[in-house]
Amino acid sequence: MSQSSNRGVVYKGPGKVAVESIPFPELALGDRKCNHGVILKVLTTNICGSDQHMVRGRTTAPEGLVLGHEITGIILEKGDDVEFLEVGDIVSVPFNIACGRCRNCKAGMTGICLNVNPARPGAAYGYVDMGGWVGGQSDYVMVPYADFNLLKFPDKDQAKEKIADLTLLSDIFPTGFHGCVTAGVGPGSTVYIAGAGPVGLAAAVSAQLLGAACVIVGDMIEDRLAQARSFGCETIDLRQEGDMEDKLEVILGEREVDCFVDCVGFEAHGCGCNSHKEAPATVLNSAMQITRAGGQIGIPGLYVTDDPGAEDEAAKVGALSMRFGLGWAKSHSFHTGQCPVMKYHRSLMQAILFDKVKIADAVNVQMITLDQAPQGYADFDGGAAKKFVMDPHGEFVA
Repeated sequence: MSQSSNRGVVYKGPGKVAVESIPFPELALGDRKCNHGVILKVLTTNICGSDQHMVRGRTTAPEGLVLGHEITGIILEKGDDVEFLEVGDIVSVPFNIACGRCRNCKAGMTGICLNVNPARPGAAYGYVDMGGWVGGQSDYVMVPYADFNLLKFPDKDQAKEKIADLTLLSDIFPTGFHGCVTAGVGPGSTVYIAGAGPVGLAAAVSAQLLGAACVIVGDMIEDRLAQARSFGCETIDLRQEGDMEDKLEVILGEREVDCFVDCVGFEAHGCGCNSHKEAPATVLNSAMQITRAGGQIGIPGLYVTDDPGAEDEAAKVGALSMRFGLGWAKSHSFHTGQCPVMKYHRSLMQAILFDKVKIADAVNVQMITLDQAPQGYADFDGGAAKKFVMDPHGEFVA
């Protein structure tokens, strides 16, 4: 492929994506040169559950948006101001775009950088309301503020060997880990993970890495629950009738957990006989119900300010019916927002490189090509327990 051509996964409207020709990236921000940026040849890029919210039509994403915020690549070209990276380096790209200069970036809060999105704090590649940056489900992509943002893998051969694991450092693994850290998971903790999709499975592995005594995962899809059990988690099938406290007591001998992680977000459904009905606040209310007094609730699951597909008018603007008084009475702490990937990605890279965790196995990664992306989206939306990783060029996959 010549460097004048590029392809990307383009959102075409609710339920539709297509692989189309898109402009080759330039080292530019609007009409000015981006000397602090690099152009990457994309090696792997993931289909994220957050992408599915857009593709289902549950956000205000515009048609024509190039999708993809989880990127691993090799540097093809760099700007004159990039000092500490070289052409040929293999790097992980945090999904947060951060300038490294504002007060939030300097405080480590890279998920809410003040300088990369004119609409609100925080930006991401290929995502609605996140600054209009071109996504990385593509052959090539431009990354700004490269010295600050990018994580270089120390050994190229080792990176090739472990690329399926390392590609999850751009979002899914740090996001699951962040959910557990903010929920207070530590040695001996009992943890409930709401949702066994990719971020829930990543959170479950993270809880184990942090020393949890018991990790319980709840979901409504048996394949996902089986995947959680495959690496030592307890599971609860939320389609079954019964009180959550009773189900916890069977597993723990107690009716509450120390830590709760919401990996579902705003497209949550009710439990039991109501499992076919949307109930966007149900996970948050369950968190307050089954987390011990003084416990922490991590919320990496996505909640939006605009949901045109919501079933009631309040939910369409992100207004949810929460029993917040219960959480207040139990002195819970709630931790929301995007994961600041750079806070964790180097440490998690080390855990992968030194074989302390096999995140790709836990999340059940399946490699597909860029051309197979539309089918990957359809399979993911159908409830597959897999994290789909697109490999546009095929260099690293046997």
